[in-house]
Amino acid sequence: MLKQFIPDQYVQSVYDISIEKLKEKGVKGIITDLDNTLVEWDRAEATKELTAWFKKLRDHDFQIVIVSNNNEARVKKFASPHNITFIYRARKPSSRAFKTACNLMNLKREETVVVGDQLLTDILGGNRGGFQTILVVPVAENDGFFTKFNRRIERRVFQAMKRKGLIEWEKSDGSS
Repeated sequence: MLKQFIPDQYVQSVYDISIEKLKEKGVKGIITDLDNTLVEWDRAEATKELTAWFKKLRDHDFQIVIVSNNNEARVKKFASPHNITFIYRARKPSSRAFKTACNLMNLKREETVVVGDQLLTDILGGNRGGFQTILVVPVAENDGFFTKFNRRIERRVFQAMKRKGLIEWEKSDGSS
């Protein structure tokens, strides 16, 4: 059961994801969470650094789809200025939205990676759907109401994985 929570890769932020290594693995599309993965959960717009990252991805012919459990207004306001396709109220960890995102990009699962900040939604859903997964450290130290609940469970999952020797990295915030 715990293995479903283990990401294929763990990085500090989306900026630490090697685009070159993804290309070497045949990845052509990125399905990413929005809140606390790309920007703080309460930030409405992309930072300049994130806008540059989107451009870099496109310059390397990557497609991007945002898959978020948040509402349409929130996700649309963020994604539209960057012409990024999005799925809102995704009901993660259900893998359905990830599969839909893959279909929207006209890519196979093996050509797609799921990026997110939560084990219980992004990583579990991506793994269950058969995708490569990358866990990032949350952008903000504080979370919305429902995410706070998930983080408590997530800490227990990290501790269990560490005890069983299933992870070789540790969360940088010292909670593992």
